[in-house]
Amino acid sequence: MENNLFQQAKNAVTNFMNNNQSGNTTTEQDKQAAQNAITNAKSNASPEEQQQLQQLEQQLKQHNQLH
Repeated sequence: MENNLFQQAKNAVTNFMNNNQSGNTTTEQDKQAAQNAITNAKSNASPEEQQQLQQLEQQLKQHNQLH
């Protein structure tokens, strides 16, 4: 069974990063939504998904340090 929360987390982080890179304005709220999606997905995630979620979280943190 596919983990929809996991997919939502991936989409949220991808959208956040794409919007930011293309010059669109992203807010703290957008970043928080991506972080919340990751947190929600962790509860149902397989070990592989957990690892990918960790990487997504790192991307958000690195992005935060750059701006």
